[in-house]
Amino acid sequence: MGNRMKITAYEVRADEKGYLEKEAKKNGVEILLVQGPMNADNIDLADGSDGITILGDTVLNRDLIEEVAKHQIKVVATRTIGYDHIDLNAAKSNGVHICNGYYDPDGVAEYTVMLMLMALRNYKQALFRANANDYSLSGLIGKELHNLTVGIIGTGKIGQKVAEILQGFGCRILAYSRRQNADASLGITYCSLEELYAKSDIISLHVPLSNQTRYMINRDSIAQMKDGVILINCARGELMCVEDIIEGIETRKIGALGLDVIEDEEGIYHRDRRSDIIANRNMAYIRQFPNVTMTQHMAFYTEEAVRSMAESGVVNVVKCLKKNPNPNMIC
Repeated sequence: MGNRMKITAYEVRADEKGYLEKEAKKNGVEILLVQGPMNADNIDLADGSDGITILGDTVLNRDLIEEVAKHQIKVVATRTIGYDHIDLNAAKSNGVHICNGYYDPDGVAEYTVMLMLMALRNYKQALFRANANDYSLSGLIGKELHNLTVGIIGTGKIGQKVAEILQGFGCRILAYSRRQNADASLGITYCSLEELYAKSDIISLHVPLSNQTRYMINRDSIAQMKDGVILINCARGELMCVEDIIEGIETRKIGALGLDVIEDEEGIYHRDRRSDIIANRNMAYIRQFPNVTMTQHMAFYTEEAVRSMAESGVVNVVKCLKKNPNPNMIC
């Protein structure tokens, strides 16, 4: 490593450019900003870099990690909290350290509760009607959150923040989590996943994607839920089997869906695809239902979170290279 650290930042959006540059200057780091995802064709741009920072469109598979190692790059810091786009086993075997990003849970938690309220009050249909000067009420009757039971799957930082916000509404809160770590003041009642499915009017997902959680919402789990259940997903699309939640909507087992993420969203969300043919039939089909609200993976997208993510892309590399303690080091 030379006298001055160098970081190459890939997938740099206009809204984070200034934060990356400011944090690099603060840490005495030279930084190169690249717009597109890192791949085998542009990794040479990182020649001479000590570390790289990426977002979620860079698929860091074994081949690309081996290229990173060949370029003698020691650290890759994803500016996302999730890191399922990175082959951790390949990183370990090639001596490449991986760090994930961080931001406060408030934005995603607030957005989650917003989707709950939109689903309960039929907001999508009300908005569509008003756009056509239809101000009728038939079919728009809602439910009040304070009378309902909300099931939270996963009580990490975001799950706990959702529970904290929900306390103000007066609803009952059930939770399932591998670690029953929530503060007792949050009013959470822990239970089995089966009990949560059976008793919850609204179910919200806040777990990372893993082999254990992939497609945890499927035909079998939906069958255990209340008729008319509302499902909210601001975590990872692959937690839900799309075919099975479509079936749940069609049979009216599922009363409403609030989805900020969906399986196979890569290459679609966060891009302008207005003039394109989008080859994702499930996405096109599920979004047309009147009781399905879909947004473009934007629950995280606040000024505060963008700043924190950009700063983490620099700080994590610096901490790792200096061998400073870093809770965001994954491997």
